[in-house]
Amino acid sequence: MGPWKAAQRFLAELPASDLSELSRVKVELFGSLAKTGKGHGTDIAIQMGLCGHDPRTVDVDRIPTLVKQIAKGKRIKLLGQHEINFDPPLDIVFHSDQQLPEHPNGIRFTAFANEKETDQADFYSIGGGFIIKAGETPGPVATEMPWSIENAEDLLRHCDREGLPISKVVLHNERSLRSDSEILSEMSAIKDAMLASIHRGCRTQGILPGGLNVQRRAAHTSTSLLGSSVPAEFDEFMQLVTRQTHDFSRVLDWVSCFALAVNEENAAFGRVVTAPTNGAAGVIPAVLMYYLCFCETSEQAETGNRTGPADVAWMDFLANASEIGCIFKKGATISAAMGGCQAEIGVSSAMAAAALCECLGGSPRQATEAAEIAMEHHLGMTCDPVGGLVQIPCIERNAMGAIKAITAAQMSLHRDPTEARVSLDAVVRTMWETAQDMNTKYKETSEGGLAVQITVNISEC
Repeated sequence: MGPWKAAQRFLAELPASDLSELSRVKVELFGSLAKTGKGHGTDIAIQMGLCGHDPRTVDVDRIPTLVKQIAKGKRIKLLGQHEINFDPPLDIVFHSDQQLPEHPNGIRFTAFANEKETDQADFYSIGGGFIIKAGETPGPVATEMPWSIENAEDLLRHCDREGLPISKVVLHNERSLRSDSEILSEMSAIKDAMLASIHRGCRTQGILPGGLNVQRRAAHTSTSLLGSSVPAEFDEFMQLVTRQTHDFSRVLDWVSCFALAVNEENAAFGRVVTAPTNGAAGVIPAVLMYYLCFCETSEQAETGNRTGPADVAWMDFLANASEIGCIFKKGATISAAMGGCQAEIGVSSAMAAAALCECLGGSPRQATEAAEIAMEHHLGMTCDPVGGLVQIPCIERNAMGAIKAITAAQMSLHRDPTEARVSLDAVVRTMWETAQDMNTKYKETSEGGLAVQITVNISEC
């Protein structure tokens, strides 16, 4: 998402007269973006961004066709307005031996008019789809929140003072920016996209693109668990899952299946929610689906369509998770290129653990303790994608992260949080220190760990 948005922003910031005069755009990738760019589909994302497609609404099934059309015609229509010559193998350059100064994920755009350079800008993909332009300072939006939150201590202070759970503190801040109806609409879109990625993944079979020949498993698993094919309508699918026996092994299988489904979709360039990153996009949907199918009472389920965002359980789940993710982003990182996989799966597991804990009746301190437990047991996890593809070990790690989140929530619910010896803020600091100490080859470069144990020839996706 970062390179996609960077391409859009570079063109959008050009004067209209410059855009109409362009004859060429050159894109250069540096550091981790170059080393894993092919496997991550970075070149595809850049082309979609240059074309002006919106990642939230683009028809993901058409992306392979659109990319082939650009490659065949060697032409691209910038922001859908101005067509120029564009040959991806020549105009997208991978500098795997170079790195820009401010971040391992660097990308440079250079615009030309009649072979004369007119504009150039460097961007950095800092994780979770967030980007900064060279010279900008990464940080929170300048808008002052009613209840400022920089760390877990701030969050808990607001919860204690107001007597509110984490989710309600978050929603209070959100209301300073937008109306209840806008909050409901935007969060509904996130929830619907998460659940749709589970459903689609559970209905899609085949081999994932890229050259590893990884067989998709979620569809087979869901069919096996249901004893029939997955229904075309999501509501029917969810009802069938909810009616299943709730014994431990069956629930465990479903949670793993949910997570696999989302990240198989991600590996196949389907639409997922960046939460906190695409590589870790399966954990939160899997734990949310677990809650909706196996934890909500019939009364809660029947009132799930209430219009007030403060009263919708799934909104509480997402609001809580988002704040925990922000705390990690502010105090450490959510970029695997900066912190390894602890920054992706670890953070997503912590987000899901806190959210689930609150929805199951946990106090704010129990929720932050659940997040701490989840991250504590991901500390030091390396990012070592085989072939640069977000498949091995990434897909299975989402399933493991989801299970750890559920376990962390349950452990916290059965513990007095005053007895905890490690705070969430302490584990955030520890994660960041661990990230800084970690060898670069274990930070999304495919130069260490499992990535060097398996030989693969990356093919066009």
